[in-house]
Amino acid sequence: MEITYGTKVIKFDVTYRKRKTIEIGVEPPDLVTVVAPEGIADDVLLKHVKLKAKWIVQKLYEIREIQTRHIDREYVNGESFLYLGRNYTLYIMDDDSLRKPITKLFQGKFIIYTPTRDQIKLKASMEDWYRQKTLEKVLERVSYYQKYFEVKPSAIKVKEQKKRWASCTSKRELLFNWRCTMAPSWVLDYIVVHEMSHMLIMDHSKAFWSLVERIMPDYEKRREWLKNYGIKMDL
Repeated sequence: MEITYGTKVIKFDVTYRKRKTIEIGVEPPDLVTVVAPEGIADDVLLKHVKLKAKWIVQKLYEIREIQTRHIDREYVNGESFLYLGRNYTLYIMDDDSLRKPITKLFQGKFIIYTPTRDQIKLKASMEDWYRQKTLEKVLERVSYYQKYFEVKPSAIKVKEQKKRWASCTSKRELLFNWRCTMAPSWVLDYIVVHEMSHMLIMDHSKAFWSLVERIMPDYEKRREWLKNYGIKMDL
């Protein structure tokens, strides 16, 4: 659906749940989401979103401001990359015996052993490394927080998600963005608890946030870090 605010068209995704209130969210890079009560009329929903249009545009502007500071990668010696909230310097090591680049984190630095300096292939190698590490860390943290939940995830996967850090399907599959381990450990834990809570409550109602808070009383601080710095979590 969409509304017009001045000269700007705001497009948003709507999810209908068994709830009484309307919730609007804005997340990087430009995702506007609305959770609305089942059976609500379109004109009522659109009117409510229009009332929040100024706030939505402001949030989108703030996100764009952060995006303009995004670093263009060249994959050369000396660049730095995030892992669990810390920056690690990159070193490129030529190795013609390899078929493709291999990334390792060794003695406080990223090392790519590679037969090529092709940026696309170097980036792909880094992404492969993050996918592996994210799956390892997520499995570890899900196992840790399982004691708070009576139900278990049916599957845990790492995948490409451009507009979400993670998601939970109706079948209790937990899907995590491979970039998650760029965040500090305490923020990664928030992402894990958030999605595990969706195994019980699929919407973002007060009951959902109460559940998250019982497990993680300071979740708002962790969530705020993700909103402010998540845009930097990329290759």
